[in-house]
Amino acid sequence: MQDCLFCKIVKREIPADIVYEDDEVLAFNDINPQAPAHILIIPKQHIATLNDIEESDQALVGRLPYVAARLADERDIADDGYRVVMNCNDQGGQTVYHIHMHLMGGRRFTWPAG
Repeated sequence: MQDCLFCKIVKREIPADIVYEDDEVLAFNDINPQAPAHILIIPKQHIATLNDIEESDQALVGRLPYVAARLADERDIADDGYRVVMNCNDQGGQTVYHIHMHLMGGRRFTWPAG
């Protein structure tokens, strides 16, 4: 997707504070953090929404929570707890149409989320 913000980050056309990368996944600090630790974890492959995940994408999408847990551990927020969130479409709060997981920690969260 040529106009996708996150695809441009993957291609290094737009700078980001990258904190993790492997062949399939990229993670970077959110530019508008909602917690002391707020990292976005994305597949490098463009998938617009959760509704667009295909059966063949299961392993790739399954890497996102795996990476989130590793990053939480590296940032010493795993034991106290953290939140992971994936939004889908407008009413779900999705603003960038490339699936991504928010990893947030370093503060107490409440429920229900706003």
